[in-house]
Amino acid sequence: MWDAAGWEQWKADRLAALTAADGWLNLTDRLPMEPGRWTVGRAAENDLVLSVGPDHLGVLELRADLGASLSDPTGVQDFAPEPDTPARLRVAGLLLEIHIVEGAAALRVRLIDHPARCGFPGLTLYPFDPAWVIRADWVALETPVSRAVEMVRGATDTVTQTHVARFSHAGHDLALVPTHVKAGKPMFVIRDLTSGSETYGASRFLIGVVEGDQVILDFNRAHNPPCAFTEHAICPLPPPENRLPFALRVGELKPAAH
Repeated sequence: MWDAAGWEQWKADRLAALTAADGWLNLTDRLPMEPGRWTVGRAAENDLVLSVGPDHLGVLELRADLGASLSDPTGVQDFAPEPDTPARLRVAGLLLEIHIVEGAAALRVRLIDHPARCGFPGLTLYPFDPAWVIRADWVALETPVSRAVEMVRGATDTVTQTHVARFSHAGHDLALVPTHVKAGKPMFVIRDLTSGSETYGASRFLIGVVEGDQVILDFNRAHNPPCAFTEHAICPLPPPENRLPFALRVGELKPAAH
């Protein structure tokens, strides 16, 4: 799994996820909203004006508990929760999501058949380097720590840190902080001396795999965050501990223009 063959499979899975209907290439809008009833559509008279879709999509009701439904001439459709995603609804060639950051909701919109999905030029990565498959110590904190994580465009997100990944490499003692969980696995937001020149400037993401008291960090799988592909994503920035003092020439490079 952690050899070159496993990396090739990861690359194929990564490309498939990125170009899927719920990937990051077809995100067209992110519109903040509060609980209430909102007319939605492309026409200018709507409360929430979309850049895609029909002129009058319907009336979106956002409840106080941040559950939502959409009413149109065919009836009422609920936004449904799915694993590891915001509540979502597919309608009129669009994928609508209720995206929540720090208790604040926004309507996030994807055009399912967006041309960018078909015309995406692919991913560019450094060569595989087995030296960057790291088995780090997965150290539990005596007391979980609540900390604010800075986000792109000035937002913040509050997360609970329970562990730290400790390892030494190339003369450096490192203690990386996981800030989020994806599909039950810890996610690390990292930056290094290639950031901004060879790799995406804000950060790259790395998903760890916990095995007992260790966590496997395959830096060959360091990948660009959603905000590298769309201005409508809100991505976390790396905490100070995850700003690496060397050039990490594995993983994804800057994405090509698309």
